[in-house]
Amino acid sequence: MLQLRRVLSRLTEDYLLLALLLLLPLLLWFSPTTPSELLVLVDWQTVCALAGLMLLSRALEDSGYLARFAVWLLALCHSERALAALLLLFAASLAAIVTNDVALFILIPITLSIGRLTGLAVGRLIIFLALAVNAGSALTPIGNPQNLVLWQASGYSFWQFTVMMAPLALSLLLLILLICCFAFAKTTLTIAVPHQNSADSRPLFGWSLAGYPLFILAMEYQLAPYAAAVVLTAYFVLKRSVISGIDWLLLLVFSLMFIDLGLLAQLPVMQQLAVTLMALPAGSYTGAALLSQFISNVPAAIFLQHFTDDWRALSWGVSVGGFGLAIGSLANLIALRLSKQTGLWREFHYWSLTVFAVSFGFGLLIL
Repeated sequence: MLQLRRVLSRLTEDYLLLALLLLLPLLLWFSPTTPSELLVLVDWQTVCALAGLMLLSRALEDSGYLARFAVWLLALCHSERALAALLLLFAASLAAIVTNDVALFILIPITLSIGRLTGLAVGRLIIFLALAVNAGSALTPIGNPQNLVLWQASGYSFWQFTVMMAPLALSLLLLILLICCFAFAKTTLTIAVPHQNSADSRPLFGWSLAGYPLFILAMEYQLAPYAAAVVLTAYFVLKRSVISGIDWLLLLVFSLMFIDLGLLAQLPVMQQLAVTLMALPAGSYTGAALLSQFISNVPAAIFLQHFTDDWRALSWGVSVGGFGLAIGSLANLIALRLSKQTGLWREFHYWSLTVFAVSFGFGLLIL
């Protein structure tokens, strides 16, 4: 009974989840769909990949070794601004190689450890990490799902696509680093709560760290469901506290997003909207950036690729569209959920909408 009350309490506090649940009956009214057809709308590869990454990142955090790494970072960076700049550069570089979501699963636990050690409110730093991974992941075809979709549709080589995206990705990163100088102070960082090494688990850290590249490799070969099942079983046997520490409702949120957005894309009005967006000035770019604000940039890329062959404008548009509203990029939602910080949504939009406005105008200018 107590567990049920906790679940109901979480549900009533999760406004995004409530919104998705309330929207579903309305969409089903306009597009009647069988349960089996609803399940097909869910990208189970992505959901299972998220589950596996959540388990691995939680295990690394529980091992205590991320806190040790945080102590090393604090010794290297003596100010809040220097720490932020270093983490943002690392986040952007990492996102270009292992995708924006994976970069967040690695860096946010480290950031939370820094907050515990110093007493620093790390909410803003997590916001900027989300912005940085969206910028860095725009560089390569494998940095994010929308780039992967458009890279394969365009027929470009890996190098051609990267060169095409480089001016935008580098400009976005420079913009975020510039704003970082104003967003973070030169306040000296000190360790207020020393990390207790006695509770650290080297075996948990070693096996979890080794699991990361293996799991990413499984994702590359579309084996995420099987890999996630192996990871879940391993922690169930060896360290059940890892499983209980996961935000499982996040997986429900993503599943509902796939269903709601999939139903939305089937509506005739969406076809009309695509035609209208393509008629705007720099239609492929403008339409992609604006549509991403309402249905996220991955569905926007999948949907709009059928209406244009201007791959540069479309790719740039969905990359810029990752900023702005939180729903613009799934990485934004992951960062906000993993942060465990209350009241972060409002501040996120203060910074993200600013980056969206400036980057949209810059992209439009150089296109």
